[in-house]
Amino acid sequence: MKSFFQISALTCLLLSSAAQAQATLTVPAPVKQAMDQVQPEAIKAHIAYLADDRLQGRQAGTPGYQMAVDYVVKQLKSMGVQPAGEGGTYIQKVKLRRAFLSPGATFAARDAQGATLPLVAGQDYVVYPNPEWRAIAVDDSPLAFAGFGISAPELGYDDFAGLNVKGKMVVIVRGAPRTFASTVAAASQDMSGILQAAVKRGALGVVVASTHAGALPDVKRGTYSVLGPNGKVAASRTVAVGSNQMHMYAAISAATLQRLMQNAGLDTAQVFASIRRGKPASAPLKASVSASAQSTYQDIESYNVVGKFTGSNAKLRNEYVVHSAHLDHIGITAPVKGDSINNGAHDNASGVACVLEIAKVYSKLKEKPKRSMLFVFMTGEELGLLGSAAFTANPTVPKASIVADVNMDMPTIIAPLLSVVALGGQHSTLLEPVKRATAYLGIALEQDPEPEQNRFIRSDQYNFVTAGIPALHIKYGNKTADGRNNLSEEVQKWRAVTYHKPQDDINGIFDFEAGKKYVQLCFLIGYQVAQNPVRPTWNKGDFFGQRYGSR
Repeated sequence: MKSFFQISALTCLLLSSAAQAQATLTVPAPVKQAMDQVQPEAIKAHIAYLADDRLQGRQAGTPGYQMAVDYVVKQLKSMGVQPAGEGGTYIQKVKLRRAFLSPGATFAARDAQGATLPLVAGQDYVVYPNPEWRAIAVDDSPLAFAGFGISAPELGYDDFAGLNVKGKMVVIVRGAPRTFASTVAAASQDMSGILQAAVKRGALGVVVASTHAGALPDVKRGTYSVLGPNGKVAASRTVAVGSNQMHMYAAISAATLQRLMQNAGLDTAQVFASIRRGKPASAPLKASVSASAQSTYQDIESYNVVGKFTGSNAKLRNEYVVHSAHLDHIGITAPVKGDSINNGAHDNASGVACVLEIAKVYSKLKEKPKRSMLFVFMTGEELGLLGSAAFTANPTVPKASIVADVNMDMPTIIAPLLSVVALGGQHSTLLEPVKRATAYLGIALEQDPEPEQNRFIRSDQYNFVTAGIPALHIKYGNKTADGRNNLSEEVQKWRAVTYHKPQDDINGIFDFEAGKKYVQLCFLIGYQVAQNPVRPTWNKGDFFGQRYGSR
């Protein structure tokens, strides 16, 4: 087969001070022919089935979700995709635990003189159910303020430096220093990492304080975690996974935090200003807390779907490039305009449809790429990226053999695909195949127009990253056909009336030609990775590579 990409000497020249060397992509005729056969109607048909009312919103663990699983398995079989799940099947079992807080939880704070601070449940504090221990309690535990709860000495910032939290409850606020890059700031706010950092230092738990007036989190519907094969919690954002130490997770209002800070002689405004500048302002709080809670559990069985095409190279076929998308949605909720079924057509039937069509492109190639291709459809994304957490913790192929993930979550195909953002691309060599593929298809490559949305850590690719696997999430850019280049604004208007609402159905706004181009783009990115003898690497000195690359 002809080399998949060639480097033109001319294009290696810098065209301007801002330009970068760009390789020219040459697509072999059989590959181009297979790509050209992507049908917008096929993308629409997948979405129409998965977003049908009969599937009842595809909530993980429900009969509707099982219908989605069966549909995807049937499609993979029809394409000749090989099973890559457990026991020679297309299925990986994912056990989810839904934890509920039993009535009677307590949370009482006292100042240094022993005076009780009057606190009202639901208004001033919330105690979360615990998925690991049915009964938890702390008795007169001192409180310590630990800023954002971030420990990143490699970035010159550590909220725990010089702060003794052993045997204490740690109070934090959400956020990150302004000096952090947007993706690093987003990752630093991941609660699983914050809990791990606190408990590792001997804390008895974490209390998240609001910084603005407003309602505290409602835990009445329960919280979700993943159980591992040993029956222990394997992934959670409400408990420090792997710790044998009982610990608590709670939240308090901004007013409660203000009282605690004043009681300790701390100026809240000055403290917040300091940590935002990147200067830790951690300190003991002159107060203690006694709290208790009991939890009940509902264990739910759900499934990831995994298929593969085996690579053509005798050595590289033992390595895998992943194309992924989450299969679940949020099910049935309170009615909006008379409809209560959240069909999830864009989120994420569209992403699933794109992965299926990518698999179809591979099915048409007589000679498969050198590396093997893995197609992973995950459960529980809407519950906290749980299906991908289960897969990356216990993948159905050796973890070390997974070289990259290209994730597809809500590609937002509502307008012509003229530009894209490669979320996560700046952290690894995966940006290079993105550049070549976008140039080949005539798509502009842009910076994230909405970095404050923290999308890099809000979808399944992030669990691949924390497993040490370079990953991408390809999203729409800002370019529009009329030259106004304000697609981000239009998407925000669309999201306001559609996102996570029953109005996200097949009758909404779609551009299936954009879907075709998105499939071709993601296919080309993955194919280049599969053909390149050199596996992707983290960029030198990159935060994610340094923190997770050795896993």
